[in-house]
Amino acid sequence: MFKGITKGITKRWVMNTFGVIIAIITLLIICLSVSIKSLCYSSIEQALLNRNSELSAVFPGYKCENTAIFQSTASKYVEDFQHKESMELMILNANGRVTVASTGFESDEDLSMPDYKEALNNETGFAQWTGKLSSGEKVMATTHIVRNSKGTSVGAVRFVVSLRKANMHTFVITLIASFVGLIIIACVAFSGNYFIRSIVKPVREMSETAKRIAQGDFDAKLTKMYDDEIGELCDSINDMAKELDASEKLKNDFISRVSHELRTPLTAIKGWAETMQYGVPDRITLEKGMSVIVKESSRLTGIVEELLDFSKLQSGRLTMQMQKIDILAEVDEAVYMLKERALSEGKHLLYDEPEIMPPVYGDRNRLKQVFINVLDNAIKYTPEGGMIGVQVYQDYKEDMIKVVVADNGCGISADDIPKIKDKFYKANQKVNGSGIGLAVADEIIKLHNGHLDIDSSPDVGTTVTIGIPTYKHQDEVEPVTAENTDI
Repeated sequence: MFKGITKGITKRWVMNTFGVIIAIITLLIICLSVSIKSLCYSSIEQALLNRNSELSAVFPGYKCENTAIFQSTASKYVEDFQHKESMELMILNANGRVTVASTGFESDEDLSMPDYKEALNNETGFAQWTGKLSSGEKVMATTHIVRNSKGTSVGAVRFVVSLRKANMHTFVITLIASFVGLIIIACVAFSGNYFIRSIVKPVREMSETAKRIAQGDFDAKLTKMYDDEIGELCDSINDMAKELDASEKLKNDFISRVSHELRTPLTAIKGWAETMQYGVPDRITLEKGMSVIVKESSRLTGIVEELLDFSKLQSGRLTMQMQKIDILAEVDEAVYMLKERALSEGKHLLYDEPEIMPPVYGDRNRLKQVFINVLDNAIKYTPEGGMIGVQVYQDYKEDMIKVVVADNGCGISADDIPKIKDKFYKANQKVNGSGIGLAVADEIIKLHNGHLDIDSSPDVGTTVTIGIPTYKHQDEVEPVTAENTDI
């Protein structure tokens, strides 16, 4: 019934739940059997005690003057005895021999009567015994000694009840209880087998599907058969496969983009280097070639540094050299570095610089890297003739310095905004870029206990707001690393 019982969930269920159920049912049957037997024996014992109480009316005080009177009275009591069918009544003489019996048959001279011997030596003159006769029949017997005024035994009255019916009754009830127990166990086994199959089968399918997913088959899907925890797990695995598939595509796109980003400057550098190798060009051409080589080398260096920063963030090795800094100086330098580029591309970069701002606690180089990255994206996605505005102000409510970069470029769709800060994600595939710059910038701002928010509308423009907490003396603690954050 239970396939694969030697291992897994089935084995644990059989050993724990099913095994406990069998043990409980077995224990209940044993307790029922013992209780029924005890109840039957108690009933027989009470019947015997009632007969002994009745005997006290025949022999007041269990006394009789002589043997003759005792035998005569006892014989009459046997003749009038109304319980002959349920028990045997024996009259014993002073020597312990059976003289009269309610069955009408002579008793065996070698009849075992431990209760008589005990009663004879007992001050109360009464004894009870449960045991087997020489024939093997189990009985319960009581004996009461009848004495004369001198205390000498003149005879005894013995009641004997066979326990065969009681034992048979106990056996029948135990048999019925065992049969009911087997039915219960069979029902539990059947329902348990169905339940275990409803768990084991989906779990095995999940295991096989998970192996396929682990091997790169992200199209593997599970069929949801139950609307319960198993069904939720199926949905989770299917969602995981979908996310892994999306991540794999993003990774492949990222590798393709980075390869292209690296190839472009390398091709330009190689081309101009080969031109110079085969002959010294005129001064104008030489200056142009050197300018291209320097520009593309800087671009190449920037891409490599961006990849290194991303790698450090992922491994928790990026360290912030935190200090009290003037954020306006870093914003001003970033604007200055990109202003010429914006002009050369026919775009307007406007910066409304405030006179003074409270200091912040941060890494000046990393913050400048963030500002340059955000400005670079704004310029990159703004068409010729467009405008990029930079504003810095103090948010007293949040106790932060806010740096806002707004453009009137192509904008970002509502579907892309939640993913725009994810690693490898790139909303606009037409513009060059690795897709990790904004992810790195976002993590750097998080390491400063700040936030980077993006608000955008397609064909309207994008606004990036960077919030950095103002400087407080207690901020000056040990250097912050990516390991101290939930990256």
